[in-house]
Amino acid sequence: MNFYTARDFRTSPKNIWRTLADSGEVVITSNGKPTALMLNISEDNFDRVIRAVRQAKAMLALNHLRDMSAERGFMSDEDIGAEIAAVRRGE
Repeated sequence: MNFYTARDFRTSPKNIWRTLADSGEVVITSNGKPTALMLNISEDNFDRVIRAVRQAKAMLALNHLRDMSAERGFMSDEDIGAEIAAVRRGE
């Protein structure tokens, strides 16, 4: 994975676009921390990629909630899974 600073993005974007085309992904950092992920996508797969990214973000949020619940003792992983399954069944 290739990392570039926000400053690199401003001063030499051509290099970043070239790397993105070659490798398919680039990470932009700010103050040494990752802040953005650039993905090389085409018009043909745009909708699928956006859907996949949103699904991944939702899973990250759900995992975070599971971790918080487990730490606080509110719900177990099984309880959360059962709740999700019930919602999916329309109960």
